[in-house]
Amino acid sequence: MKGSLVSALAALVAVGDVAVATPMTPRDDALAYSPPHYPSPWMNPAAEDIKYAYDRARAFVSGLTLPEKVNLTTGVGWMGERCVGNTGSIPRLGMRGLCLQDGPVGIRFGDYNSVFPAGQLSAATWDRVLINKRARAMGEEAKGKGIDILLAPVAGPIGRIPAGGRNWEGFSPDPYLTGVGMAESARGIRSAGVIATAKHFVGNEQEHFRQAGEAQGQGFDIDESMSSNIDDKTMHELYMWPFADAVYAGVGAVMCSYQQVNNSYGCQNSKLLNGLLKDELGFQGFVMSDWQAQHTGVASAAAGLDMTMPGDTTFNSGDSFWGANLTLAVLNGTVPAWRLDDMALRIMTTVFNTGLEPPLPEINFSSWTLDTVGPIHASVGENVEVINQHVNVQSDHAPLIREVAAKGTVLLKNEGGVLPLNKPKFLAVIGEDAGPNPRGPNGCPDRGCDDGTLAMAWGSGTSNFPYLVTPDQALQAQALEDGTRYESILSNYQNAATRALVRQDNATTIVFVNADSGEGYIAVDENLGDRKNLTLWKGGDELIKNVTSECANTIVVIHSTGPVLLTEWYDNPNVTAILWAGVPGQESGNSITDVLYGRVSPGRTPFTWGRTLESYGTAILDKPNNGGGAPQDDFSEGVFIDYRHFDRATARNPDDADAAPIYEFGFGLSYTTFEYSDLQISGGAVREYTPTEGETIEAPVLSEDVSTDPADYQFPTDIRPIEQFLYPFLNSTDPEKASRDPKYGQTAEEFLPPGATDGSPQPLLRSSGQPGGNPQLWEVLFTVSVTITNTGDVEGDEVPQVYVSLGGDDEPVRVLRGFGRVTVPPGESVVFKTDLTRRDLSGWDVEVQDWVINEHEKTVWVGSSSRNLPLSATLEFDEGTYE
Repeated sequence: MKGSLVSALAALVAVGDVAVATPMTPRDDALAYSPPHYPSPWMNPAAEDIKYAYDRARAFVSGLTLPEKVNLTTGVGWMGERCVGNTGSIPRLGMRGLCLQDGPVGIRFGDYNSVFPAGQLSAATWDRVLINKRARAMGEEAKGKGIDILLAPVAGPIGRIPAGGRNWEGFSPDPYLTGVGMAESARGIRSAGVIATAKHFVGNEQEHFRQAGEAQGQGFDIDESMSSNIDDKTMHELYMWPFADAVYAGVGAVMCSYQQVNNSYGCQNSKLLNGLLKDELGFQGFVMSDWQAQHTGVASAAAGLDMTMPGDTTFNSGDSFWGANLTLAVLNGTVPAWRLDDMALRIMTTVFNTGLEPPLPEINFSSWTLDTVGPIHASVGENVEVINQHVNVQSDHAPLIREVAAKGTVLLKNEGGVLPLNKPKFLAVIGEDAGPNPRGPNGCPDRGCDDGTLAMAWGSGTSNFPYLVTPDQALQAQALEDGTRYESILSNYQNAATRALVRQDNATTIVFVNADSGEGYIAVDENLGDRKNLTLWKGGDELIKNVTSECANTIVVIHSTGPVLLTEWYDNPNVTAILWAGVPGQESGNSITDVLYGRVSPGRTPFTWGRTLESYGTAILDKPNNGGGAPQDDFSEGVFIDYRHFDRATARNPDDADAAPIYEFGFGLSYTTFEYSDLQISGGAVREYTPTEGETIEAPVLSEDVSTDPADYQFPTDIRPIEQFLYPFLNSTDPEKASRDPKYGQTAEEFLPPGATDGSPQPLLRSSGQPGGNPQLWEVLFTVSVTITNTGDVEGDEVPQVYVSLGGDDEPVRVLRGFGRVTVPPGESVVFKTDLTRRDLSGWDVEVQDWVINEHEKTVWVGSSSRNLPLSATLEFDEGTYE
């Protein structure tokens, strides 16, 4: 076993809101600052939804030894066990280490599992039930592999920047739509008996500079990870909003992010973790670090981190900020016993609350090989045995995957009703994006290429395809069934052959194009995770122009990780239809065929399609701007991203063509037509808001008479240590030697902020109270109903959307506050209803530090997109509503 690290104990200085390891660039007082919030809140036994599990966990943790508690909190090291992350085990109680595994579209590194549509495409269904079903199916597959904690869903990035590399993993740049996605996904995963992880908390909006080491490897001269600088109002109303939904829905874990927030690292930022997440939102689960996002030991524990992943300071170093160092920190008092107890209690309460019971099911796969036999400890090749049982967990999920991807496909243009197709005489399919990757669907590690059809973007949020139905395959099968002549050219560069094919009489041509992105540790065509621009890849725009120069009936299908620029060709009369099919997963070809032939009603866009990159008002910070220190990314646009930005730009400059989007947020065509009528609003009898008052209980210490003698925590003689594997035991009875720190002996008061170790009862925040915040925020104040009539000839799905104008200075023109997806037969009507909560109608008051309904007039708008809202009404409140 290797020794412990300096930075876990002493050698710490207070910078910003937390203690951090030296050396560190001195804080520039001109830079954004994150205020301290200590101590780290302990669990609330009276919190909703956890009481039974809390009591069980308390009994369980009370019986643990100090090393056993530490083992729950510390990963065993990168590739130290079978999963991308494994905690230490408790052999005495028959509890193996918890298995943590990516990811957002399915099980990473596995086999015989499904690849689901991306979160972004599921949001484009605007269907709560489908989002929940998708998440439950993902949870079921994880459960079948022995995974305990699934690293999904994603609300960070939310999509502040349209070129952000990982936007596809999340849902939408609108916090309400993303919040629904987070809540339904948390419920769905948990219902399968797996712990859901809301990530990345918070402000992780681009890949450039998210990790200093990664950026240095790309040739950038920086010594600290970038800082996302976010004001208090924007934090609450935009970036925190979907995490609040996840907490309210009972999400078990939250992953903190790589970058800094207001110049304090996300995984040791006490304002974020202690103040906002655990105190204000009342989060009762546990906070885990992103992989290598922990930068300190004691300081991160004091700031609210509960589990470090994968455990080692850098991959395969054998060193940890926690592990033996956390044991030592509790022994010398720099980490209070109650803080470690709370870490363990949060983890075990979540375990029991999810229905997991020690002994946990066997982990039947390995992240590090698809071979049947291999080493359990892949980092050093130890313990070779059967590690992959090739368990097939796909079940009957393929039809669901196909349905989600189809119902999330957005029909942006359909001139003359060219779609749906009905046994066309001649179908020509053009473009590399219609066909297979020559290396196979899994031929590029972590999907780090853009060859063949784009059914999954790249990075840690990927999975191995069990198969991939390409558009070429599915459309050809449909053509054979219909007796349609079919030809395809699966290249973007066969210009002469393409023109010769599509100019033929009776040709209906479908052009497939794409734009890819992913995580920052992989670069594709010099795209460092984030997209360099919003143009189509591999000459896609030129391909479309080439086809439309010869074919008057050109249908364009776009697979992309977000918006692309359509300005040069979208209004070309020879472009008769445009569809966005996102990142659809394994049933890609079947899904797009279902939409093209009208078997499935399409969805609505979850983001705005602007005319230029600049028209979005936000951009990737792609050059360091702080003299070698942490790049500073000021979120100066506040809450005005995506449609909120475009709406404000249009209101300010109605004659500016770039201010108006090509296709607005929420837009999407149908194969039928709908009429909205009879808007009714009930409610308004609102009781006065009561801020939360009182104090917490005292921090519970669960184990009495614990020895503080280092001799009692030496490495056991009956265990053969595995190199690089992390243990909670000490390697010396001399604490200074065990820590390898010449400055060992500093007390917590010498390097931790005031109050960090205070376990006395703490005052409750007025905005807190239960998971999700003050319970009154979730009270229904109004119910909105509207009649929707199908005025066309075929059955179709409509997506009614409810927006609210909150009123006041420098507020968005309107914000989404309700939606649904309803199926309406031709000539018939349905009544759609949705509720408006106090939270929906409130704004964050930075002075009061609470949610407040202002006294400005509030208007409800209802329609089919953010700019097609034919019905509106003013909300009428009773007296006493306002703060």
